[in-house]
Amino acid sequence: MMGFVRVYSGEKTMITRRGCMAMLSAAWIVAARSAKVQAATGAGQPFSWDWLIAHARTLAHGPAQPLPGADPAAAAIDYDDANRITFRPERTIGPDDGYAVRLFPLIKHAPVPVEINIVDRGVARRIMHAADMFAVTPGSGPAPHIPAGIAGLRIMARGGKSDWLAFQGASYFRSAGALDQYGLSARGLAIDAGIDGREEFPVFTRFWIERGADKALTLYALLEGTSVMGVYRFVNRNGPGGVTQDVSMRLWLRKDIERLGIAPLTSMFWYDEGNRAQGIDWRPEIHDSDRLVIHNHAGERICRPLGNPPHPTINSFIDTGTPEGFGLLQRDRNFDHYQDDGVFYEKRPSLWVEPIGDWGAGAVTLYEIPTTREYEDNVVAFWTPAAPARKGAELTFDYRLRWIATEPDSGPLARVVDRWTGTAGRPGTDPIQGARRLVVDFEGAALQGLTRDSDVVPDVAIDSGRVLAVHTYPVVGRKARWRLIVDLTKSDAAVNVRATLRMKRLAISETLISQFY
Repeated sequence: MMGFVRVYSGEKTMITRRGCMAMLSAAWIVAARSAKVQAATGAGQPFSWDWLIAHARTLAHGPAQPLPGADPAAAAIDYDDANRITFRPERTIGPDDGYAVRLFPLIKHAPVPVEINIVDRGVARRIMHAADMFAVTPGSGPAPHIPAGIAGLRIMARGGKSDWLAFQGASYFRSAGALDQYGLSARGLAIDAGIDGREEFPVFTRFWIERGADKALTLYALLEGTSVMGVYRFVNRNGPGGVTQDVSMRLWLRKDIERLGIAPLTSMFWYDEGNRAQGIDWRPEIHDSDRLVIHNHAGERICRPLGNPPHPTINSFIDTGTPEGFGLLQRDRNFDHYQDDGVFYEKRPSLWVEPIGDWGAGAVTLYEIPTTREYEDNVVAFWTPAAPARKGAELTFDYRLRWIATEPDSGPLARVVDRWTGTAGRPGTDPIQGARRLVVDFEGAALQGLTRDSDVVPDVAIDSGRVLAVHTYPVVGRKARWRLIVDLTKSDAAVNVRATLRMKRLAISETLISQFY
């Protein structure tokens, strides 16, 4: 089973893992010219969002063209060599105001060149690769030969010492979020993810960069693949609460697609306190994300802790209409739970998708594959429309991406904050044979001041096996924190436990859906 590939960026250097329309400011134009990024000759190409849509529609209705191929010379640029190659700071595109742009070289794990253009007052000019665009820092071996091409782009924080958004590889992109630490990735589109041997990875082949008067940086991208042609507009802003991207996309389907994935999110989950048996590393937990959270069309809040299953697993959370939002969250922000002072898992961003407009009925789909290492992305979540994705269809989706450090909303419902599994039965006595125990802690304002006499009732259901016992009570010494314990018989298949805390029949917690084997 093939894993997912993403690209890290940085000064923060690059490593690989299984990463409004307005006049440009004078400073932007001067910086672009000083960086020698304009086309060598010619007046440029008229450009607008409407032009890009019309252009892509024409391409979609014409014969499919081969996708750009990898540059063979990039195969020689391995991890160590890639860390030695940097974009020259004096070539930075735009003023140093937190929205300047630098470029990525071609390397072994990002060998396909892309075209990048700058838009100035409705005219696009291509950035031409130059031999002196990148520098090589001294190292123990000979200096690597830098291939003649550009692999992607990154948006720099003020001062140019780090970046907060990067596009590189297929249709992948990622942000450092509010805590300035890269983690999970997003991508433009998922095609047949989880269908063995059939997943397709369409590619952003061309980009256009435009600065707005409100300091937002807009990126336009052309997506090409065997089954699809698409265009994207990303309006990117970096603020105190994190990074937001307002995304508009148009798709033209060249073929029938069995499983179309809109707004896909890709992450890594190896183990946490809920599956300690898989924790063969000394660190207590290793994951970029620990929860799939869904706020569905009916207003229910669903929390599905991520897992590391014994075999590839698909779960679909069906919705009768457009969800309020969904995302992969890193809810555990306690350093002591990770003990990693090198990659700082407690700072990894959460990524929240907020649909804009009517997406219709569909499902949030979660695909998990097994992993035994932290360098493999083994989790992907996306929206699958209920309507079949048929050849010839033209589809439109708008949404907002929020790369955040906190929860997507501040509602009163108690949230799942911890989860453990173990043997069933009274502690200190013989365990109940053929049974398992699930322990879940909920915490939130809705539980504030409640006691054992407050008539809090656990609502628990499972899809296989048998529930043996259910208990819920406030955790001693902790405010607004309750514990749920469920003992149940084992099953030959995965067991899905659905649990909500209620009072007077009303939910006072989000709905936990926990799956274990």
